[in-house]
Amino acid sequence: MRRRAFIEGIAASGVAWPLAARAQQSSMPVIGYLGVGSAQSEAHRVGGFRQGLKEAGYIEGQNLTIEYRWAEDHYDRLPAMAADLVRHQVAVIVATSASASLAAKAATTTLPIVFETAGDPVKLGFVGSLSRPGGNLTGVTQLGEEEAPKRLQLLHELLPTARVMALLVNPTDQLGESQVRVSLEAAKSLGLELHVLNASVERDFDAAFSKLTELRAGALAIAGSSLFTGHIERLAALTVRHRIPAVYQRHEFATAGGLVSYGTNIADTHRLVGIYTGRVLKGEKPADLPVQQATKVELYINLKTAKALGITVPIPLLGRADEVIE
Repeated sequence: MRRRAFIEGIAASGVAWPLAARAQQSSMPVIGYLGVGSAQSEAHRVGGFRQGLKEAGYIEGQNLTIEYRWAEDHYDRLPAMAADLVRHQVAVIVATSASASLAAKAATTTLPIVFETAGDPVKLGFVGSLSRPGGNLTGVTQLGEEEAPKRLQLLHELLPTARVMALLVNPTDQLGESQVRVSLEAAKSLGLELHVLNASVERDFDAAFSKLTELRAGALAIAGSSLFTGHIERLAALTVRHRIPAVYQRHEFATAGGLVSYGTNIADTHRLVGIYTGRVLKGEKPADLPVQQATKVELYINLKTAKALGITVPIPLLGRADEVIE
């Protein structure tokens, strides 16, 4: 009898342990991560996000599960992906762009949404005000509209005699139109002729750069878009091949051979998103969490590329750079 009781006890334990493990796993909060790009192109964002979660007391795989959804730069997939996360009843939806945030907002009015966007969250209809969001959304905003004109100003400072420039835009990006508007306004104030070139998929890049030659553009500004970030090395290589001075928001562009980069530190903005996500998981409501504005902007200059293009970088501009690549 003792032997039988012992065997039954072992058998019972063998069943109980997996059940306990599953119960523990199911008690972990699950968040949905809605990304426009891919796991590879948004690795820097995810890294910053995980750091923020860690600061808030959450580590993926230990006390938190993340359901990732990647649109692979197909913006039309975002609504279905957002709806799928709602069906999974995740605790929070993290939306990493204006387009993803709009899709998430349309999918639910009850689940908390923490967004990251380069646009104005009030103009986009995400929140009632920055200080008092008032709904189920809050998050972090970059200085997207403010940065676009400054990138043109940087090109003008580097190339004061150039009068014709171009702006490469992804027209399917939610913020494409606003970036065009503010850039055209900036070009007018600087006395520049600015031509807008569109690229909505990677295969459009070659045609856009060929058009630069036809236009005899002296420089190129690349608007913010996850499409361009996902192919940042190819874009940098194209600017080198076509010998076109160019600026983009991500510092990887300059390190890959592009002339200059100027923009918000994306990893840091997503760290803030991670912290806010943790606070929501702990019970705080998006309506009560003011939208944070990123303030950390970085300027990288590739001096090697400048020399190859015959450009003399003004000393004051070099002094303002966060990093000079030689």
